Amino acid sequence: MKQTILIIDDDIKLNRLLAEYLSGFGFKVATAAHPDDGLKALRQQQVDLVILDIMLPAANGFEVCRQIRRTSAVPIVMLTARGDITDKIVGLELGADDYMAKPFEPRELVARIQSVLRRAKGKEDDRVHSFGRIRIDFARRIVKLDEKKVDLTTNEYAALVFLVKNAGKPLNRDQILQELRGIDSEAFNRSVDITISRLRQKLGDDPKNPEFIKTVWGTGYFFSAGELSDTDEMAGPNP
Repeated sequence: MKQTILIIDDDIKLNRLLAEYLSGFGFKVATAAHPDDGLKALRQQQVDLVILDIMLPAANGFEVCRQIRRTSAVPIVMLTARGDITDKIVGLELGADDYMAKPFEPRELVARIQSVLRRAKGKEDDRVHSFGRIRIDFARRIVKLDEKKVDLTTNEYAALVFLVKNAGKPLNRDQILQELRGIDSEAFNRSVDITISRLRQKLGDDPKNPEFIKTVWGTGYFFSAGELSDTDEMAGPNP
């Protein structure tokens, strides 16, 4: 089945050219020149990735990204005409998965899209794993905290999986960035910290006294909760 890409950009000519180009790589493409139309399309059809321009009529791309993240973890690649590092940081803080500055090479955009989609799909695993109060269904990419679903972006989910699969092992920012490849290296230091900060917030993890993700000062982070066996879960916590 073809993966669907939704382009939200008021440049109608660019939308048409991108739709034709991406179709050549096997993608189904929908376009919207107004943010309201884009949000409506996202509600009405299955979308695998959104290409979102910052400069939009009525509402800028940051606000549209914020609205999307209220209800969806769909991967988002943001476009900017300025390439300003501040724009990149704001986009990451709002939950964007990657960033490209205009003008760009269409083939590079395809490479970025493919990379983000691979991260979103993740490695197949038909088992459910528990790490303390966190339960991860790797096959369906579902994360639960105390049996309540936690909505994570593609990068947040990838970071959590990388941390839990290396539980107890300190990971530096270079290692985490490699796992989240696709994030622009110019935003390197901040992008990793922003992703971890958002992840902690969604897991209710106090950075001053973290239960799950602990900081290794000057280096990076490590996940402190080990995996529970079925016996551990049945036994419950020690009195």
